[in-house]
Amino acid sequence: MIKEILHETSDRMKKTIESLHLDLMSIRTGRASPALVDRLSVDYYGVATPLLQLAAISVPEAQSIIIRPYSPSDIAAIERAIAHSDLGLNPNNDGKQIRLNIPALTEERRRDLTKQVSRRAEEARVAVRNIRRDAINDLRSFEKESMISEDDLHRGQIQVQEETDDFIKQIDTISKDKETEIMTL
Repeated sequence: MIKEILHETSDRMKKTIESLHLDLMSIRTGRASPALVDRLSVDYYGVATPLLQLAAISVPEAQSIIIRPYSPSDIAAIERAIAHSDLGLNPNNDGKQIRLNIPALTEERRRDLTKQVSRRAEEARVAVRNIRRDAINDLRSFEKESMISEDDLHRGQIQVQEETDDFIKQIDTISKDKETEIMTL
């Protein structure tokens, strides 16, 4: 029973880490990456559709991204989605593809992005702590129902806390790595 709770807790915390990874991939670092735009939502005939489903995305150079829509009629909708996004990029449309030039980041913009990374890392830490709280509450309810002993409750709480500490360290490492990547010229 305790192993089941620990396993479920670990799985939920892993999903939080994965979510943080995906979230941080969309933060611009001065280098072109398809991850900047592949999760961008495009209004495709009234339905929000990920850009990845509407176009091929490639990075021919370190400072540019090329988006080739599968259907030329979608180019205007994709261009609008990029212009309205928080990427701060201006799309260049040549009728067949969209080119995004990634300008070098200013020092001020780099600081803003590191603050964004810190904020998202803190949200991930809070999510991990909420998962810990849920696991401990489950253990306590099992102990109240006499399904586990008080000693098992204590051991389970210690194991959940150790798991939480490990995931918090992972979040800190991911956050520091991304901040370093952003601040590197």
